Amino acid sequence: MKQNFTVRQGALDGVEAFLSVARHRSFRKAAAELGVTPSAMSQAVRALEARVGAALFIRTTRSVGLTEAGERFLSRAKPAFEELVAASSAARDLGQRPTGLLRLTVPRGVVPVLLEPLIASFCQAYPEIEVEIAASEQSVDLAAEGFDAGIRMGQFIAADMVAVPLTPPFRLTIVGSPGYLSRKGRPKRPDDLRQHACLRMRRSNGALAHWSFDDNGRPIEVAVSGPFIANDVPTMLGAAVEGLGLAQVPGPTAAGLVKAGKLVRVLEPFAPTTPGVFLYYPDRRQVLPKLRAFIEHIKSRPNSARRAKTSAP
Repeated sequence: MKQNFTVRQGALDGVEAFLSVARHRSFRKAAAELGVTPSAMSQAVRALEARVGAALFIRTTRSVGLTEAGERFLSRAKPAFEELVAASSAARDLGQRPTGLLRLTVPRGVVPVLLEPLIASFCQAYPEIEVEIAASEQSVDLAAEGFDAGIRMGQFIAADMVAVPLTPPFRLTIVGSPGYLSRKGRPKRPDDLRQHACLRMRRSNGALAHWSFDDNGRPIEVAVSGPFIANDVPTMLGAAVEGLGLAQVPGPTAAGLVKAGKLVRVLEPFAPTTPGVFLYYPDRRQVLPKLRAFIEHIKSRPNSARRAKTSAP
């Protein structure tokens, strides 16, 4: 026979009253401690006794003592109630000030470009908050996986999420190493990619991503082919630097390598603009102070500094 483990409504009612009476051995002193009348205290204990199915106190006109059932109930209820009070205090602390563990899921490519300077200054500003970064390209269920928030490009964020911009809009750019381009030549139009080795990205849903272009305001997608498939941007960039082929990546992630001369941009007139990178989370009403502090820290950083870190030249 299947047991019913559902907690009945009011199952914990009267436990605090019982513990106070047991501690003081007096209904009147217990009532004063909890700020209620002795009559209300007596009713609460009697209701508890009725639910338990046994008398918990021996009452006389001169004293109050515990029955054997009351002693057993006290030995189990007191530590359990203290744990509940401690749990409530711990939860209340998280709800009242910036503290605790802030867990974020982010793409690997975002960490060096955007998060490293942001996290450093945030940890200095809020030493009571621990920050955990789970770097992955996987699209995760924030609630199910225990994350406070995520960071993704805007086009990949579900419509029911609250989104906070971390960067201005930027372009997707196609890059190749100088050595590769000297061997294969520079493509002039997206159709030219048929003659090129294209490094492809596998999305978290298993599909291979098409390359996106903007042809005079007309968005187009091209199914490219090539010798290498990765599931994160840093790996794609590394393969491109090694001359394995062309890669389409978020412009800011390639900016440093382009500046260093390790990669060269091609097909720039066809580069599409994306909404940018966003912090996202489920519901404003569920935001704890630790996440609110992170959001405010993001907003307080100068736009020019964020733009310098994230925009493609």
